[in-house]
Amino acid sequence: MPAHECETFGAVSRRVFVKAGALGLVSLGLDPLFLGRTAYAMRAPGKKTGSKVLVCVFQRGAVDGLSMVVPYAESAYYNVRSRIAIPRPGSDPGAAIDLDGRFGLHPRLAPLKPLWDARSLAIVEAIGSPDTTRSHFDAQDYMESATPGVKSTRDGWLNRVLTHRAEHRETPFSGVAFSQQLPRALQGSAPALAIPDLNAFGIRAPGGTRDRLTAAFEQLYGGGDTGVIASTAAESFEAVQMLKQANPSRYTAENGASYPRGPFGRAMQQVAQLIKTDLGMEIAFVDVGGWDTHINQGAGEAGQLATRLDEFGGSLAAFSQDLGNRMADVVVLTMSEFGRTVAENGNSGTDHGHATAMMVMGGGV
Repeated sequence: MPAHECETFGAVSRRVFVKAGALGLVSLGLDPLFLGRTAYAMRAPGKKTGSKVLVCVFQRGAVDGLSMVVPYAESAYYNVRSRIAIPRPGSDPGAAIDLDGRFGLHPRLAPLKPLWDARSLAIVEAIGSPDTTRSHFDAQDYMESATPGVKSTRDGWLNRVLTHRAEHRETPFSGVAFSQQLPRALQGSAPALAIPDLNAFGIRAPGGTRDRLTAAFEQLYGGGDTGVIASTAAESFEAVQMLKQANPSRYTAENGASYPRGPFGRAMQQVAQLIKTDLGMEIAFVDVGGWDTHINQGAGEAGQLATRLDEFGGSLAAFSQDLGNRMADVVVLTMSEFGRTVAENGNSGTDHGHATAMMVMGGGV
């Protein structure tokens, strides 16, 4: 998206957002400006029940920020999206949900509206990397390294956060990705873990078969699979031991929260589980894919985007409800590698664009 179009479709202004003290998401150097802003947000007043946690949610595939957060006051939006524009609030059952008289949430993000009303959800529009690449791989790499246009950076920006914090050596759980492999953002010199499923640890098999912890102990230095990916075998084994003691397989969501069935809902529930175990997690990273909507993107309640946003919004809302007062110590940041074109394409979808929308939820917002 050209720069002038990014400004035309700007939502909650970046200047006002930064002034409010939540986050500033602009960086060209090795230590992104938004790291300091994130730390500020995580020091916000409120009931303190544990350590501060940043949860980074990466929407891989380039989410369409103009349908996720709809600039319904802009006539140009409807002029160039005759088939996929989200209807103005009040005009249709699948219409946008009004936020401020200019912008609205996609109807499938209705579970997030109470968080907006409570001033615990902020939206940053027309934002992204200054690099102009339309390659998913390169753009994701630049967002996770926070060095746009520079491929030689060896560590991720989240790992640099951990490197700057002295406490990160006290627990192997400082940085945790809920995925099959360690994402680019958490790679570096500071300890970090990749855990695909918390419930796979310490579970005894039928008939007295040795549990995974015992098998992991025997295989650690032989390169066996522990279910935890760590910088060293020692860190991996320590993590397995701590998870065994915490017994995260026994978990019930609190405050009436109900997570959507699906990989993202399951991942966000497990982030909440690990936060509640008080094992010292400071950064959690969650991937959610399926945002590359070249075909049949849809408008309102129908189409690919609506399906993805249904689980997305429901999972974030359930996470906040589940944690309750602990959300005073948690900040959730959503991001994507880039956005979509303003104009729809011939397949009722959108192609690779530039800026998109990010959300920030929780303490300090």
